[in-house]
Amino acid sequence: MTYDKAAVQTILDQALAEGRTSLSAPEAKLVADAYGIPTPGEGLATTAEGAAGLAAEIGFPVVLKIVSPDILHKTEAGGVVVGVDNAEAAVTAYQQIVANAKTYKADADITGVQVQKMLVTGGDVQEVIVGAVTDETFGKIVAFGLGGVLVEVLKDVTFRLAPTSPEEARSMVDGIGAHEMLNGVRGSKPVDKDAIAAIISKLSDLVEDFPQFAEVDLNPVLAGPDGATAVDFRIIVDAEAGQPVERYSQDEILTAMTRIMKPRAVAVIGASNEDGKIGNSVMKNLVNGGYKGDIYPINPKGGEVLGLKAFPSITDVPGDVDVAVFAVPAKFVGGALEQCGQKGVAGAILIPSGFAETGEQELQDEVVAIAKKHKVRILGPNIYGYYYLPENLCATFCTPYDVKGSVALSSQSGGIGMAILGFSRSSRMGVSAIVGVGNKADIDEDDLLTFFEQDDNTNLIAMHLEDLKDGRAFAETASRVSKKKPVVVLKAGRTAMGAKAASSHTGALAGNDKVYDDILRQSGVVRAPGLNEMLQYARGIPLLPTPKGENVVIITGAGGSGVLLSDACVDNGLQLMTIPPDLDAAFKKFIPPFGAAGNPVDITGGEPPSTYRNTVALGLSDDRIHALILGYWHTIVTPPMVFAKLVSEVVEEYRAKGIDKPVVASLSGDVEVEEASQYLFEHGIVAYPYTTETPVQVLGAKYRWARNAGPLGS
Repeated sequence: MTYDKAAVQTILDQALAEGRTSLSAPEAKLVADAYGIPTPGEGLATTAEGAAGLAAEIGFPVVLKIVSPDILHKTEAGGVVVGVDNAEAAVTAYQQIVANAKTYKADADITGVQVQKMLVTGGDVQEVIVGAVTDETFGKIVAFGLGGVLVEVLKDVTFRLAPTSPEEARSMVDGIGAHEMLNGVRGSKPVDKDAIAAIISKLSDLVEDFPQFAEVDLNPVLAGPDGATAVDFRIIVDAEAGQPVERYSQDEILTAMTRIMKPRAVAVIGASNEDGKIGNSVMKNLVNGGYKGDIYPINPKGGEVLGLKAFPSITDVPGDVDVAVFAVPAKFVGGALEQCGQKGVAGAILIPSGFAETGEQELQDEVVAIAKKHKVRILGPNIYGYYYLPENLCATFCTPYDVKGSVALSSQSGGIGMAILGFSRSSRMGVSAIVGVGNKADIDEDDLLTFFEQDDNTNLIAMHLEDLKDGRAFAETASRVSKKKPVVVLKAGRTAMGAKAASSHTGALAGNDKVYDDILRQSGVVRAPGLNEMLQYARGIPLLPTPKGENVVIITGAGGSGVLLSDACVDNGLQLMTIPPDLDAAFKKFIPPFGAAGNPVDITGGEPPSTYRNTVALGLSDDRIHALILGYWHTIVTPPMVFAKLVSEVVEEYRAKGIDKPVVASLSGDVEVEEASQYLFEHGIVAYPYTTETPVQVLGAKYRWARNAGPLGS
């Protein structure tokens, strides 16, 4: 639709020129009109008699509200009177509101009193809130939830990045926990959800066009069967809210990251022959890890380090250098980085601590300024380094790693990085890269995503993060990358983001972890609830083919496992298939009379290998079934390794026919189930011993990716 942007710009310019932090109610009404957002009939009264006249003209009943740039929360100031149903009552309400406002804030600048048509509530009408806020991580975001007092009590709100498409706006309306209330309950009619979505979309466009509108509240919006109307429209103005974020272009990022991840030459600043020194460990990992490029030790004393000629300064190196790994104290980083800039180094890997994480923000800022001057990208500081296995590159002081695969992992914490390394080694998970980002003074997750997006050696990216430096850049990049490769994120600090002080309901609500949750989902990201889940998703998701539909069937040898697996399916948003009669009869041909078809299919524990083989084959062959969950119970009739081998054989047989469905397995039994689970993993089947939850969690994560970014998405 066409908006009257010129009218809004005039109102905004006047507010900024007057140094105001908010628009008046009449100004907000004009903004709403300019963007086609429905509001009740209203007018501004400056006398009690004028209020009575306006009320009669608009039609009783009416609501009277104080209009003052110094009073944002009208109700708190006693500045609202509802249900005014005659002229005498309008005069009294006007006088009461003005008196209350002066008592609340004696020096308040009172513009007048807004007289507004009172809309009918209750019955078929629901109060909702639509808002927008400038989030410090993601920039402009829009919000939707139940309105009135419920917004503060329930905090049942959904968020999206602005601008928000009509489809995304509608998904917000359907995405709140209490969305059934909008469908009509106890005889009430369903509200017009498309009308609500239209308001969300228009508000999204408004804050995108005018970023100086820092916070906007439409609360309540009265939604009924025939439309939706914004009853109260509050706009907070901040000239700084529209400041653009400085970013590198995608080409600049990719060029620098390619030189960093695939360097032809690496220098180690602070290289040492002394065991126990970081500079010694980095050199050993580079040399012993099999890196084929040039390695240049940098040590003021010159000589040799691990048999390689050392240079007093990086500027003394005869050839080009792509990456410099810093293993010197923080106070020496700036000077050495200056020399790296002169040398044309693409990436500085700052292992040292002693920067912002210890309160030395000024020192970190100085280092960043030097890097920007010379167009050197910084990884870190305060990191363990990084691995890129296709190049046999171990640019780290930690233990080397050489199990190559397709998973790229990153962490903001060194301790988490070590957990990633240990898990990868223990589970024999092949990785393409492990990267520490530390303080993220420069390079952060969206830079890594940009590289891994085009990296043929990487099929999944898993990231641990505590914050996002530029959440919007991350979300935009992840939206693109996740359509090609799953992106898994473990966002730490889920419970520590208490609502911040804000001028609006939306601003307060945006100060919680739900913002991350909704926007990561909007970006196609799979969010992991904990470290173990992130690592298991990283290991398991690449093995699972993309499901072609939602029908999941459980085949189990133990009724108890079947119940737990069913619970896990519900917990992870998986849809247990309703088995049609013909398929039910087909399963019954292979299971004993005391077994149970349906879903779960319970074959009972004493069955021979043929029963497992036949039921799994049936599950794979029927096009109506899209994924299988196997629950195995250790018996002497079908021992664990027999089960593992037969399942692998059946799955491989059907893969050879072009039928490849997600298959996960839960194995219960003695210690032999550990070896059987590992065997299944090695043959492309996600399997775990002693747990019914984990295999279903991994399958659920694959489904979430397929819905958010893949073929099952709308």
